[in-house]
Amino acid sequence: MGFKRFDPQDLVVSVDSISSTVWSTNTPSLTTFFSSSTQEGGTTGNFYLTVYQTASTSVAAIPQFDLVYGDLQGSGSTLFNTLVTGSSPTRTIYGQYRNLILADESSSFTFASVTSSYFWAINLDRAQYKEHLLPGALTLTLSGAAAITLTDDSNYTTVVTRNDAGRVFNIISGSAGVRTSTPKDAAGLGYTTTSGSYGYFLPDVGILLLNGEALSGSVAGGGIALFASRSFNTPGLNTRRLYQAISSSATANFRLNSQETLSSNFVFVRARSNEFNYSENPSYISSANGSLTWSDFAYNPLTYITTVGLYNDNNELLAVAKLSRPLQKDFTKELLVRVKLDF
Repeated sequence: MGFKRFDPQDLVVSVDSISSTVWSTNTPSLTTFFSSSTQEGGTTGNFYLTVYQTASTSVAAIPQFDLVYGDLQGSGSTLFNTLVTGSSPTRTIYGQYRNLILADESSSFTFASVTSSYFWAINLDRAQYKEHLLPGALTLTLSGAAAITLTDDSNYTTVVTRNDAGRVFNIISGSAGVRTSTPKDAAGLGYTTTSGSYGYFLPDVGILLLNGEALSGSVAGGGIALFASRSFNTPGLNTRRLYQAISSSATANFRLNSQETLSSNFVFVRARSNEFNYSENPSYISSANGSLTWSDFAYNPLTYITTVGLYNDNNELLAVAKLSRPLQKDFTKELLVRVKLDF
């Protein structure tokens, strides 16, 4: 065994961005959607719904994303307490997302300068993506009075807006980061005619916040007439409306990728011509008289490097790199082994 201290130029740090699919099916697009009838029939099914890639009763069922409905007025769900006006789950949800995204209890959600008092949110299951979602990869098909495909405007954004939820992009009409060739708005940004953008794409927290006013708008204005039930103190079942819009389309498609920043340490282990040519293996020495087992080793030593160990200054082994095959080393050869440490 031989030891050698690394020089500064032997240590290199590299950062790479890696993208992969979000879905547990390991496919770029999710095209089959299932909900739980038990959850739909429960009290939370009025405003919260989990979507799976297969029947929820199957042992293979894995949550892919959750649908929620939030309303500033508290409409679309029954009250927690009839003596407290507006104290409903949908109003609580609105406040939770307002705190998460806007961090201001007095603010409202404004989608391209148009305020909406209600929304649908799609929460990607945290286990299905790594660090964050990949901007520009979104394709979501919704079907109502008409079908529409949505994406995000990250490819058209020069200055990225940020808030307490991280980066914020607008959801627009289009697919895979490319807006539709015939946008409804006069500016050609992929918005609706009067209700602003279709929502927020929040890649750092895994949320798509869909503008209720935009989806409920007329087909002529870019909406799909997905009218939310906003009756007071009444179960609105609005999450089911969005679920049907996602799952019932003839071209049901939800495409999304995750993104992860992977940092790597590269350690270059150099064995120069005059280094690591002798072995401390007991088989090199005769146990009888302490001489070399093979006399040729005295003038023409030969070793085979199989393992590289990385130690700290306290001589503690921190990492081990195993070579795929032994590398022959003698005075006529120099070896360079690159060790990659990912974290």
